[in-house]
Amino acid sequence: MDTNADIFKIETNHVVPSRGKVLISEPFLYDEMFGRSVILLVDHTMDGTMGLVLNKPLTLCLNDVLKEFKDVDDIPIYKGGPLSTDTLFYLHTLKDIEDSLQIGKGFYLNGDFEAIRRYILQGNEISGKIRFFLGYSGWEHDQLCQEIEENTWLIGSADITSLMNEKGSPKLWKNALGQLGGKYETWSRFPQIPTLN
Repeated sequence: MDTNADIFKIETNHVVPSRGKVLISEPFLYDEMFGRSVILLVDHTMDGTMGLVLNKPLTLCLNDVLKEFKDVDDIPIYKGGPLSTDTLFYLHTLKDIEDSLQIGKGFYLNGDFEAIRRYILQGNEISGKIRFFLGYSGWEHDQLCQEIEENTWLIGSADITSLMNEKGSPKLWKNALGQLGGKYETWSRFPQIPTLN
């Protein structure tokens, strides 16, 4: 039987990280926070890197935190990362929000929260338009590049529709890895190693 053992060799796809791209964890990363995670890079400079984990929901809703949203449908909050876990971040597709940081074509980080609040309270649809996160993920200068060289992360492209689709977040890692094709698609079908909570 002729097999290609390289398919089981975990290695990065050698794409350079940059704002708007996503980090996809390698399939055997044994880590509660980062195992099977997809992280949107919101900044990557000589000073360091910042990102938001997109597929780790919390049991908390924005309605639990901000009582003014008590009459609004539940708004999920995701664990953006282990840093500044008392700080709320939000990704959105609303181009007219002042002081927003453009992450990619058609999507933004933060900005005037009062405008976001009004948008929600006016009954506008937020599914696919706004996502909320507590905390963020960060790396010091060259730390992320070292982790990529150690084959911890693969780099993918950000598809705004899938990134903003909260209902698809349970399959986001599998789909993001599968989109890279070849052996990466094969890796996306490997069973997950359980982590202790």
